[in-house]
Amino acid sequence: MARQRRLHCPEQVLHSPQVRSSIARRLGIDIGGVIPTDRHVEGVVEMMLDATQNYVRPLTAERLFNWHAALFPTGRSGISRIVVGAWRDGRSVPMQVVSGAYGKEKVHFEAPAAVRLDGEMRAFLDWFESPLAIDPVIKSAVAHLWFVTVHPFEDGNGRIARAIADLALARSESSPQRFYSMSAQIQRERKAYYDMLKTTQQGDLDLTSWLEWFLSCFTSAVGGADTVLAQVIRKARFWETQAGQEFKERQRKMLDLLLDGFHGKLTNAKWATLTKASPDTALRDLNDLVGRGILTKEAAGGRSTAYSLTEGGDR
Repeated sequence: MARQRRLHCPEQVLHSPQVRSSIARRLGIDIGGVIPTDRHVEGVVEMMLDATQNYVRPLTAERLFNWHAALFPTGRSGISRIVVGAWRDGRSVPMQVVSGAYGKEKVHFEAPAAVRLDGEMRAFLDWFESPLAIDPVIKSAVAHLWFVTVHPFEDGNGRIARAIADLALARSESSPQRFYSMSAQIQRERKAYYDMLKTTQQGDLDLTSWLEWFLSCFTSAVGGADTVLAQVIRKARFWETQAGQEFKERQRKMLDLLLDGFHGKLTNAKWATLTKASPDTALRDLNDLVGRGILTKEAAGGRSTAYSLTEGGDR
């Protein structure tokens, strides 16, 4: 019998500028330099905004179908045609996690058969919408694991499970405005995430280890938000202090990179490469910013001279 050998596979990494542009358009925010986005980015953004901005709306099968259709607008996952906007059907190969050589596979976990999905999903949605006396973070963790274990769609189950987790957390705070994202944190910790799913689903479905991992991931997400907020405030304060100053677009781009935490040393050669400018133009840009006291030049000279934001200049 044909088998899907990997139930939880790595997903496409979305292009950050496209995500920002898509969110800005949907929220009516003018951020300048909006770039075109592909249909996959638009689908993820549409789903996540609906989950977190419309958290009061009940989670229904129809809503999940709409999310799934948004993720796969062409009706295909890669080059393969899949069932879109509906539960997977009997034509799908069994959803299994297996290991071992071909012909000697060991099945570690198999999702419910397609004929059981209507009943399984009704039970899940009834539970999710019921006013249970359960900690909201715990409910978010259980909902995520329950959904991804049922695995009701042919593809996209992980992305939708993460959206469900964020929807549950938005409900717990009665606000669409959160500075952390469980979806993003799980994506950052995806190797540990897949390992934990595998361990939990291969066992007797004791949720203790899963809940411990999820709570740790939640703590990291909230802690990471502090760092992100500090970075946003730092950048905002910098540009406030530069109000009225004129900058070339190249200079604005590179200053934003420095404010976001540029990795390594910024040299004339890197400036020229990143801005697609000549070395002479890059040097003029740098010298201009040094002259204004915005950048500081290291004492070492020559081609390896590095530049950094002047201490206090970004405050």
